[in-house]
Amino acid sequence: MTRPPTAAQRRVIDAADPVTGRLRGTEAQLASLVKRGLAFRHPRPPHDCFLTPEGHRVRQGVAEVPQPAAEAPAGAGVFAARVGGEEPGPQAGPARRREVHSAWQGLLELRRMTNPDGSVDRPCGWERTHLVQAAALALEAAGHRPAGGDEGGYRVRETPQPEAVAVYEPDGEELRACAATLEGAGWQVSEHREPRAGTRYLLASPRRA
Repeated sequence: MTRPPTAAQRRVIDAADPVTGRLRGTEAQLASLVKRGLAFRHPRPPHDCFLTPEGHRVRQGVAEVPQPAAEAPAGAGVFAARVGGEEPGPQAGPARRREVHSAWQGLLELRRMTNPDGSVDRPCGWERTHLVQAAALALEAAGHRPAGGDEGGYRVRETPQPEAVAVYEPDGEELRACAATLEGAGWQVSEHREPRAGTRYLLASPRRA
């Protein structure tokens, strides 16, 4: 099981600004929340701390508290967007939809706070370092169905290209719908075909401007 926050850390999380997620606390408390992935430090002075998407979900009571990524074991209850093909994947239903919606809203807030111009229509730095998770969250939040086992649905995968992921979806119409969703979420998308198998897929990269 994941380790819950201390009473002092919980008070800091609960007292976060409900709109911006700005945190107030001792340096040790804030550093601990940053280490656990529940907060991030703004790159510009005065370097205030704000809740991450995971931190927003914890504050709203829809998630267990994640450990640092390097320490979190599989199945520890840490939120992760469906990339497709997980065995077993999270159960679909109202609870899952609430979690995904909350994570997406938190990500939009993260864009607003970290993009230099406050823009929410293009990916932020966190997404550029978590490409697969970011693209999968955009797709799942828009209602696309992730692949499960041998079933149809989208699959998001890493590629050798920098800042690019591949999105597979066996249904051509659904593949185009995934492209439209990612473009609307601020990604540059192009459709390609694998030279040997002939499989169609999308190549998606976070838009910079």
